[in-house]
Amino acid sequence: MSTTDWNPVLRGEFAKPYWQQLQRFVAGERARYAVFPPDAQVFAALHLTTFADTRVVILGQDPYHGPNQAHGLCFSVQRGVAVPPSLANIHKELTADLGVPAPPHGNLEDWARQGVLLLNTTLTVRAGQAASHQGKGWEVFTDEVLKAVNQKSHPVVFILWGAAARRKKSLIDLQRHTVIESAHPSPLSAHNGFFGSRPFSRTNAALEQAGLPPIEWCIRT
Repeated sequence: MSTTDWNPVLRGEFAKPYWQQLQRFVAGERARYAVFPPDAQVFAALHLTTFADTRVVILGQDPYHGPNQAHGLCFSVQRGVAVPPSLANIHKELTADLGVPAPPHGNLEDWARQGVLLLNTTLTVRAGQAASHQGKGWEVFTDEVLKAVNQKSHPVVFILWGAAARRKKSLIDLQRHTVIESAHPSPLSAHNGFFGSRPFSRTNAALEQAGLPPIEWCIRT
């Protein structure tokens, strides 16, 4: 991971045995298979959203495992790539919640640059094989990211969609931070409580109550 203000926060992880094993595993996978996202984008969430600026966390699970989709931010795809179903449902809820038009693409970098940490719990995946890099060490690392954010001096809003994300609630100090949780935006579960959950307006209300600037959720370009 190149130098960001996350580096001193997480540096201790890079000397631990699990980290060395994880890097060997991912290198071996890349030698034999297509692995997403590209190596240069694995830590994009930590590069685009500094530790100092983080005031919202949206937690995903696996990177997208289709060609040209994953670029290091959970739920996000590059401009020009078809919007995946879960992200399309996020767009629908954004419109229903705030009355803003759905973005013309699936790139969420605008959110990341405003302090929304778009973190997957697993940072790589083998092409076409969901969950193929789970349980190899990434979750240990991303739990440390969540623990670091939990220790921040100001309140943070954690948005947890789906059972896997909601299990991370145990890492969060609920006295200091706000957790907004619901069903996952996947078409399989979005109608079980994701639609109508109003996460965007609720996040901004919590930020404003904490004296922090709201997020401009409307992506116009």
